[in-house]
Amino acid sequence: MVTILSNDTTMTTFRIVFVWLPVMVFLLTPVSAAFQADPLPILHQGLFDSEEVIDIRLEGDIRTLMNDRGEDPSYHFMKIHVQNADVDESLDLRVRVRGNFRRLRENCDTPPLRFNFSRHEVPEHSLFAGQRSLKLVVPCKGEEFVIREYLSYKIYNLFTDYSFRVRLVRLTYHDTGNNRTTDPEYAFLIEHKNSLASRNNASLVERMQLRPEVVDQEAFLRMSVFAYMIGNTDWSVQYLHNMEMLFLNDEKLYVTVPYDFDLVGLVSAPYARPEEALKLRSVRDRVFRGYCLEDLSVLDPTFEQFQELKPEIYKIITENTLLDERYIRFATNYFDDFYDTLNNPRKMSREFSYPCNTRGTGNIVISGMQN
Repeated sequence: MVTILSNDTTMTTFRIVFVWLPVMVFLLTPVSAAFQADPLPILHQGLFDSEEVIDIRLEGDIRTLMNDRGEDPSYHFMKIHVQNADVDESLDLRVRVRGNFRRLRENCDTPPLRFNFSRHEVPEHSLFAGQRSLKLVVPCKGEEFVIREYLSYKIYNLFTDYSFRVRLVRLTYHDTGNNRTTDPEYAFLIEHKNSLASRNNASLVERMQLRPEVVDQEAFLRMSVFAYMIGNTDWSVQYLHNMEMLFLNDEKLYVTVPYDFDLVGLVSAPYARPEEALKLRSVRDRVFRGYCLEDLSVLDPTFEQFQELKPEIYKIITENTLLDERYIRFATNYFDDFYDTLNNPRKMSREFSYPCNTRGTGNIVISGMQN
């Protein structure tokens, strides 16, 4: 559905909104009203300090958990068994299905999960010490796509601390109802947003319909060029769609932190489709979805960072033993095309001035699913 943007934030799911209204529609509210007022707990970071893959076995009534995919799924009591070189432990926790697109049975064989720990029952020496709630991304249509999405997070970690940390796991399910245990498959844990905010001395902004220009320009350009590089068009600042916004308490700046990379070109999941209003043939087609820049030279410092990090970006893909050679060739060619655009003044100008084209799709804002 296509409509003109209004201030009604109860819009139906997956609406695409054309924004031709004056920028004053997105007036910035006072700082005190825009971000979370309560102090955020400082969470333990040890879980995300290692690159070692964790072996996790989730034990409980798995069938009932997986069948609970309604609009308001319940938590189910489970036990988690964790093993790696330094940890061998078992913990009680609650688990529920989460997500929007990937929660639905017609889209994914297995839904993503949310772990909920009781802080009173997790010992201080536990790998999950200090953690209360964690997202787990599991295979939807194949574990190779989970690994690619995980690596997309790792690439963005190269650029900034204003990014979600992730930890790769080998996951098995032990269903106590039928005493069956699945084969292990790769999945990954995502840092909680409270932890992201705490380690950056920031507050989480909850107000939607803020114009992108309120975001610190350096942070916004870094994020939007990264989105262009990996073929990510499924995001918006105005609706905080697939991103969190932080208010940095010391610097008094807003920064955006993207997440959910399963629909990006670099991952190329089999179910990924671009929004129809963007008029793209494939999620692998790139389009710069920042705002109109009258002087593209403001992008020079951002491009310099991408040039400096180029070897490390490629290395994350080329040196990962979990990726097959065919995908590595695709990903390196995909990055080659991005850097060819940066190094070609004519291509660069055409691609990154696209939001200024009033006849294009650069003024489309994706609201996403508001549930």
